[in-house]
Amino acid sequence: MASKEQPLKTNAARLLDRAKVPYRLIPYEFDETDLAARHVAEELGQDIRRVFKTLVLHGEPSGHKSHGAGAGKGAYFVCVVPGDTEVDLKKAATAAGMKKADLVPMKELLPLTGYIRGGCSPVGMKKPFPTFFHTSALDFDPIYVSAGVRGVQLEINPSRLIDFVGARIADLVKTTGE
Repeated sequence: MASKEQPLKTNAARLLDRAKVPYRLIPYEFDETDLAARHVAEELGQDIRRVFKTLVLHGEPSGHKSHGAGAGKGAYFVCVVPGDTEVDLKKAATAAGMKKADLVPMKELLPLTGYIRGGCSPVGMKKPFPTFFHTSALDFDPIYVSAGVRGVQLEINPSRLIDFVGARIADLVKTTGE
């Protein structure tokens, strides 16, 4: 399963094919004990700033407006950030029009998105969620995001990916000293 052979098409890849969005599937050796983006970047031989991780958050709406991110007791949204950074929950909540936000517990990831930790793609989740890419995604071409399974990344133009998933750009990460 952790093979570098030609990867099988993932659901994310099939969706991109259908939309005629160009990409490449890049296999890499994954390690069950080290699912960190830094390991993925090393396996790909890429700059960690090009390797983006997909995080799912649950936000608490501010006031009565949901800003398109859901309503009621809270809403889910997705942040795609560089692998060497940590999401700033306040910045992420603000981007999503929420009062506050927290990362979704790992046990909720699969039933919610259809993806497991280390294989969560911004493409092809069970339901579409508001998605936000960190501003630095546009600094690189290509970028790398999970193809929806551990051991395979999508190499893709960030603008095409952002357009395809209907994402917005936002400042989402902690900076030094925060």
